[in-house]
Amino acid sequence: MLKYLFFAISPLFLFSETAFSSEKIREIASRSSIPLIQVAYSEGKRVSLYEVATVDGVMEREDCSTVFQAASLSKPLFAYIVVKMAERGEIDLDAPLVRYADADRFDNWGYASLLTARIVLSHRSGLPNWALSPGSADWPASKISFRFRPDSAFSYSGEAYAYLQRAVENIRGRGLEEIAREEVFIPLGMSSTSYIWLDRYDSLASSGYTREGVNRGVGSFPRANSAYTLRTTARDYIKFLSAITEGVGIGKRASRELFTPVIKAVRYPERPRECDNTIFWGLGVGIEKNRELGDIVFHWGDNGNFKALFIIVPKGRGKPKRLLVYFTNSAAGHDVINDMAILFLGNKEPLAIHDWVLK
Repeated sequence: MLKYLFFAISPLFLFSETAFSSEKIREIASRSSIPLIQVAYSEGKRVSLYEVATVDGVMEREDCSTVFQAASLSKPLFAYIVVKMAERGEIDLDAPLVRYADADRFDNWGYASLLTARIVLSHRSGLPNWALSPGSADWPASKISFRFRPDSAFSYSGEAYAYLQRAVENIRGRGLEEIAREEVFIPLGMSSTSYIWLDRYDSLASSGYTREGVNRGVGSFPRANSAYTLRTTARDYIKFLSAITEGVGIGKRASRELFTPVIKAVRYPERPRECDNTIFWGLGVGIEKNRELGDIVFHWGDNGNFKALFIIVPKGRGKPKRLLVYFTNSAAGHDVINDMAILFLGNKEPLAIHDWVLK
């Protein structure tokens, strides 16, 4: 059966019961053969957590403590760190990153010298997603070729985030995990979250499953990477979403800047799609201009057999601010984007996010 947990963290987080049916969440996950789904939803100051298993042999925990690979939900958290540093004057969002880190891996120094934190965070780097698999032994020294000139088009790139990570680590003289603990995990009480493997994950980390239901294990990463190695829980991650929407640690002006559209997010230039017309990118997050819900902020995560998504719906139209995040241990985890949105957010028309991520 579905498990849920209600508890108080701070005046901003008063957890209380919602009207959502456990069976509806179970039906959604079951239809897509998702073994385990973990959800956090908040409406104003009301937050609820759910953890649901749909197959025998996969455990759901009473306290919703199962830890999932967050995949690219790693990126918004890193973007928050960079913006915090910019607010303190530690990094200039518009300064060339070659000021902070060498550009030895790039095949075009001229293009590399144009990269800035702002360009990277809004995915305008012109770089590919990855030069090689970032988990491979050869990746750290692999050469990276630009697809096009920086700042000329949308180009979703983990490589760009990894380069910005090097700049941040050089500035601070510490590794990503230590920086993230100081800037985010400890201040926000995210005790189950890390860019590296923690001992407690031995008993808490979920295994990932293929669409055919084959268990591929918990997975491992050779090094902390700001683009994809975060592990977390829905309970922890919604604390982060609340912080960025309230401007905690960065101020509301910087928070608004995160959510301001910078560029239309045409994901596949060779085959533009209808959904591209309403999807944009800010600093570390996507924005869908939705007729029903307004400018909704989102990010998706895809580590193969782990899929995740968050949606932030701004206050307005008779509703308070709403936050939704879910994690799945399944390659089919993105199949439920529309069903989960409709269940919690009540939109009548499908979100463009669904097609933008899946098609």
